[in-house]
Amino acid sequence: MEKHERLVLKYPVLVEGKYDRIKLSNVVASPILTADGFAVFNSPQKKKLLRRLTQAGKLILLTDSDSGGRLIRNKLKGYLPPGSTIDLYIPKLPGRERRKSKDSKEGLLGVEGMDDRLLYELLAGYAASVGESAVRGEIDTVRLYEDGFLGGADSARRRRLLADELGLPDDLSAKALLQAVNLVAGAAGYEKAKLKVKERLGHLEYGKYEHRSR
Repeated sequence: MEKHERLVLKYPVLVEGKYDRIKLSNVVASPILTADGFAVFNSPQKKKLLRRLTQAGKLILLTDSDSGGRLIRNKLKGYLPPGSTIDLYIPKLPGRERRKSKDSKEGLLGVEGMDDRLLYELLAGYAASVGESAVRGEIDTVRLYEDGFLGGADSARRRRLLADELGLPDDLSAKALLQAVNLVAGAAGYEKAKLKVKERLGHLEYGKYEHRSR
């Protein structure tokens, strides 16, 4: 494949598993989420996250072309708001991914087995122009630390409260929460939610833990 800069997309992308995410990260610089296969159906927190994301914008679905991929896609579309997803499909190509010792049930390559060029061309139509990136804000780990959501004795509770204010699952890791905050809220939404957390904790309690490095 001719060398291109990785695509910054208008919307986040959902793939089936971590190997699909690793493969897609070769051509996409935007957030890539995983359904974790059929496990998504038994995870209320994962479904809550996806539903919250699609309330803020669209979600690109890029599952495998086999029956399992179609099932995951169709069930998710039935759960998410109408019109909130964009369906992209990889071709049905026979083969086996390098890491696997035997063929899949239907003998088809998944997303992880696709050529980088094919994936790039498939997603290029959803490349963002200036101001259209899926990531709405620029909150980083330093900001979370300064605001008491990382590195403090009470940071885990604060992150749960922040997630609650933003309508996100309360069991997200700090890294996953950071990604979700930037996808659904951006800097302005984060600031509003932070103030709500501050009110819930009380000014004195909040100030006791808040870092003063600014």
